[in-house]
Amino acid sequence: MSYAIKFGTDGWRGVIAEDFTFENVRFCAQGVADYLKDAGLAHRGLVVGYDTRFASEDFAAAVAEVTAANGIKVYLCQEATPTPIVSYAILVQDAGGAVIITASHNPGSWNGFKYKGEEASSAFPQVLAQLEKYISQIEAHGKVARMPLDQALKDGMVEWFNPLPPYLRHIGELVDLERLRNSGLKVVVDSMYGVGAGYFSSILGGGNTEVIEIHAERNPLFPGIQPEPIASNLAELCATVKECGASIGLATDGDADRIGIVDEKGNFLTTLQVFALLTLYLLEVCGQRGAIIKTITSTGMLYRLGELYGVPVYETSVGFKHVAPKMIAEDALIGGEESGGYAFRGHIPERDGILSGLFFLDLMIRQQKSPSQLVDYLYSKVGPHHYDRVDIEFPSTERQAINDRLSEYIPSHIDNTSVEEVSTKDGFRFLLADHSWLLIRFSGTEPLLRIYAESDSPQRVKRLLAEGRKMTGF
Repeated sequence: MSYAIKFGTDGWRGVIAEDFTFENVRFCAQGVADYLKDAGLAHRGLVVGYDTRFASEDFAAAVAEVTAANGIKVYLCQEATPTPIVSYAILVQDAGGAVIITASHNPGSWNGFKYKGEEASSAFPQVLAQLEKYISQIEAHGKVARMPLDQALKDGMVEWFNPLPPYLRHIGELVDLERLRNSGLKVVVDSMYGVGAGYFSSILGGGNTEVIEIHAERNPLFPGIQPEPIASNLAELCATVKECGASIGLATDGDADRIGIVDEKGNFLTTLQVFALLTLYLLEVCGQRGAIIKTITSTGMLYRLGELYGVPVYETSVGFKHVAPKMIAEDALIGGEESGGYAFRGHIPERDGILSGLFFLDLMIRQQKSPSQLVDYLYSKVGPHHYDRVDIEFPSTERQAINDRLSEYIPSHIDNTSVEEVSTKDGFRFLLADHSWLLIRFSGTEPLLRIYAESDSPQRVKRLLAEGRKMTGF
């Protein structure tokens, strides 16, 4: 039985066998085929990739069968592949777009359908609106073309391919891999049972850099963790970094388009600190200049860096479907969001957890500083900034009531500090007189209410988050 398929901040996701079914995946694939034909992109073909979740390869095969039956050539990844590598393959193959079967950081019971546009980025909002229209029409009449995979392979409509070699050549042009391989760093990598397993070991191998991997085997249950590289999910990585005396810990999410960083003391660096440090790396260490694109949930430190280095900073709603078009329009140096996803000029306008990790290692090597020392160096330029986020499960029936409460109550002060500005671009964000901020919004990928805060001390952040909870009634 079908239901209304909607694309959130990063694709459509659902619970396997309940919402995420072969029928619904085929509806989505037919919608993509119809879009490619109507947009004049069908002759360029479609890249199809998938992650390590339960039956992801089978769902990807279903996408390939439908697309091929519509007369569109499919480049099907021969094994589970990180999302950024699949996205880069769009440019390599000059394809019309890509479909990736992944639910990214969601729990193991979920899977998802991401669509990437011809720009090798998350599809722009107007494209997603068209896809949803096509899919809803297909759901209504249930007409989907299908060609058995064996036949599609025989006819040349589906081609197995390996997107990794051109990706590796490309990132070798962006960062000195020999310098990383011979740095002598000890790096612990947690791929969180996801598709990023083995990539840092392979890229950094062959020199005196040591890579230790944990959670590197495929396990669709993601036992004991959710594959999101945030502090609450990385206790084992933090402990392993301390036990091994490692230089740094790197964590990638389920489809490896996001990165989490643990310092040499076993402390998690917030995603906002990492975003600011990667920006500092490009501006100061690499000497590059260009616009910075941030989402509404990202750090105020970027505005200060923009002032210091004379570059503009632009803000968007949450989701790379908003970040990517602005990056392209401004030829931006970097774009990123609070979830730990960062994109870079000269690469693709899309998050890449692997390249982000390599850039961070290069920052350490060229500055001759540990991660904690880099944070101190950053703060010497922009002042101390601390951040945290609270995720709250809530009954779906309460969503409108929560929204109404927030709309009706706009405080003049929060934590004894005046509210200078209220933005409803994406949720409810309160900018305070001392440059602290509090944001309350519904997740676009999960049934969660998220509360975010950034201020000059951890204690202040806790108080702001507590105020946010009061405002929501949860």
